[in-house]
Amino acid sequence: MAASVRGLTKRYGATLALDDVTLTIPDGEVHALLGHNGAGKSTVIKCLGGGIHPSAGTIELDGRTYDSLTPRESIAAGVAVIYQHLTVIDGLTVAENLFIGQERTRAGFVDRRGQRELARAALERVGAHGIDPDMQVRALPIGQRQMVEIAKALQRDARLLILDEPTAALSREESDRLGDLVRDLANRGIAILYVTHLLGEVLKLADAATVLRNGKAVWSARGKDITQEALVDAISDGQGAAHDRPVPPRLDRTPALAVRGLMSPGLGPIDVTVAAGEIVACYGLIGSGRTRFLNTLFGRIRRTGGTVSVDGVPRKADSPLTALRGGIALVPGDRAREGLFGTLSALDNTVVGVAPKVARFGFRSQTSERGVFDRVAHWLSLRPMSSTLPAGRFSGGNQQKVLLGRWVNDVARTRVLLLDDPTQGVDVGARKDIYDAVKRLAAERGVGILVATNESEEVVDLAHRCLIFEQGQIIGEHLVADTTADQLLAIVHSTHPDTRIIESAEGLAQ
Repeated sequence: MAASVRGLTKRYGATLALDDVTLTIPDGEVHALLGHNGAGKSTVIKCLGGGIHPSAGTIELDGRTYDSLTPRESIAAGVAVIYQHLTVIDGLTVAENLFIGQERTRAGFVDRRGQRELARAALERVGAHGIDPDMQVRALPIGQRQMVEIAKALQRDARLLILDEPTAALSREESDRLGDLVRDLANRGIAILYVTHLLGEVLKLADAATVLRNGKAVWSARGKDITQEALVDAISDGQGAAHDRPVPPRLDRTPALAVRGLMSPGLGPIDVTVAAGEIVACYGLIGSGRTRFLNTLFGRIRRTGGTVSVDGVPRKADSPLTALRGGIALVPGDRAREGLFGTLSALDNTVVGVAPKVARFGFRSQTSERGVFDRVAHWLSLRPMSSTLPAGRFSGGNQQKVLLGRWVNDVARTRVLLLDDPTQGVDVGARKDIYDAVKRLAAERGVGILVATNESEEVVDLAHRCLIFEQGQIIGEHLVADTTADQLLAIVHSTHPDTRIIESAEGLAQ
């Protein structure tokens, strides 16, 4: 089923998430879609999947034109989206997941035996020979869960398969198997939109590629015209120097953070010193260890060796609680699952870590808590500045501000702030607000900041120094003032020219 979008535009107030995007995915082709976080990739996916309605433009599926789609219409038209965060239900069996919402019945009862046989055939189609349809999904590794998602899509006769960062949490072997499956599915005539940050996969798999930047399709190519150099240039816009550099840190103070010989499974030994007021970027490939480093510092991953000092004082930091008590705070990469309490108010999310400090006579003080919220909400330019609105109802960028406010308010006393992919899913305006807040936090309060990021441009816009991670170790260090986004991309690829570029969703297991 050939699929295309023409003039696709999506507005959120004054913000253009998509600006007149046109692309076509013919039957039997793999079309790669690339761009930095906030470029518009997720918005394209949601328009095709029926999650959001475009403000203008059309979607054409199998010769039929739509102004917008509902999720049900999208599925009926043959579209299947395999999201980065898989939607399989852990507590159900593989077969139950494949037929959820479309159960086969016999004599008024669910035909479980028939579903098992059909599930086994669907799994065979995707090469998942070792998966038992009766197994609960929670027992499967992430790569096999993804196979279940794809088998479910094929079982529903998907003719346009959208893969959203499909190898983000996969091992190299699992990624290779998925790549073979993608090419096999394309050879069977299925149209595939492959959304990724990974240039090596694009060069290996894609028949065509489109790069988005700030909601616009700025570059497209086919076949031999898809080169690494062209992709890097299109994604980064050939930008050389960063703008609005952070204020240089004072080096005459006691370091905010001193790490010596830090080790955890798959990590280290790591030696790092972060000056008070310094912003240090941790930059690397999937599985390089940058997120593992942050999670080890915060006590989410067991430390097996080394020492950690904050403001010259040794800190145990063997659990999140002891890390927080020692002045180390983490803003995780997956804010929805690992950070925010979506049903609680913005105020409750902000003060959850400091409520005892502003309590009066052992009871919560609404006046004090509101004061904490109001000050940090103004500082972060939170929109809307509503203390009572549930956190889950804010936009992605403002959700990130709420979570950031938990650790940068004037009561939290954070001395070392760990930011894992801080602008994932954040629009351009909110991104600038977050950058400004992080720079002020470093310059005005002397907080030491470590940022694990998937964007070379973020490194040069935000950090003083950049540490290159590979295989759980630091293999290089660069002063950001002496480098550019393009050079950082080149460094990553020269280290591993045949593998993948940066990616945000490392997860705790990587």
